[in-house]
Amino acid sequence: MIPKQRILDVPIYQPGKPIDEVKRELGLTEVIKLASNENPFGCSPKVKEALAAELNTLAVYPDGGSMQLREELAAFLQVDPSQLIFGNGSDEIVLMISRAYLSEGTNTVMATPTFSQYRSNAKIEGAELIEVPLKDGVHDLDAMAEAINSQTRVVWVCNPNNPSGTIVTESELLAFLDKVPRDVLVVMDEAYYEYVVAEDYPQTIPLLDKYPNLIILRTFSKIYGLAALRIGYGVAHANIVGHLNHVREPFNTSSLAQAAARTALTDQEFVRSCREQNRINLKRMTDKFDELGLDYFPTQTNFVLVNMKEDSDVVFRKLLAQGLIVRSGNALGFPGYQRITVGTAEQNDKLLTAVETVVREALKQ
Repeated sequence: MIPKQRILDVPIYQPGKPIDEVKRELGLTEVIKLASNENPFGCSPKVKEALAAELNTLAVYPDGGSMQLREELAAFLQVDPSQLIFGNGSDEIVLMISRAYLSEGTNTVMATPTFSQYRSNAKIEGAELIEVPLKDGVHDLDAMAEAINSQTRVVWVCNPNNPSGTIVTESELLAFLDKVPRDVLVVMDEAYYEYVVAEDYPQTIPLLDKYPNLIILRTFSKIYGLAALRIGYGVAHANIVGHLNHVREPFNTSSLAQAAARTALTDQEFVRSCREQNRINLKRMTDKFDELGLDYFPTQTNFVLVNMKEDSDVVFRKLLAQGLIVRSGNALGFPGYQRITVGTAEQNDKLLTAVETVVREALKQ
């Protein structure tokens, strides 16, 4: 068997260690996972009721067009239903965009470090990568605009950025969009949109009227707590959605995912509560980092990227031994850092105790 050579250059995604595996390997009875930016409060209780009602229809294929979800989400976002496309997580829409617009002889512009799936999917399609380093953890939009040329088809902007958690502001984004040629697709990946509290964060859906080359990606995996069901969506002009539907797999979102997303939308009080608790618990984390003299990036997400002043993999193993799974910065392009999901108050107490122990021990060496 001889595969396409270029796929062998694409790193295989390495997810965080499963909790049960860590328990078994290290002989632990309790393990806290703070590696994948999941909602520690789960999902709305209403979602569980909605899922129970779907269990008698598991033998039936899902609605391939997600019509009920499409109508309800369109009303919620105040867009036309034709402007929506759904994916098996928003990262499947990243795949669709790459398949639809990228090929050998084209290029795509992105920040680095940023969400790894932009790079992976572009390489699979044979496109040239133009990667522009972050500036103080933030997209350098001026440099990204300058990097666009006649072969550029797609520009990716992860806002807030994963893994740094930083944002580009509304004024910065508008200045950037005005520079981008109208035949270049701008992807605004807003997976952490619902966590943002910054007043200068751009509201992008109203921008679709002025910028027809814009697509906005969001997900139900993060604050809505539906990561296991894999459902996300894109909002764009109908012609872009039409292009993506040509490469979308049939029945790509399940009936369970669609039902859960529809119900999750109706419980915005749950979303508000999660956002508020996240900011409270995030502040407790950053206050402790300040006390310990640790540098971190200002974040508008449910995670924080913190410099632990020691090799990332070493710190990762030290925290793992104490039953805490975080994400080593070595895998994210930030050596020396750890990306840590904001947990519940109880989870954060255990995390911060462990972090302080690791830092104090490192200072003694």
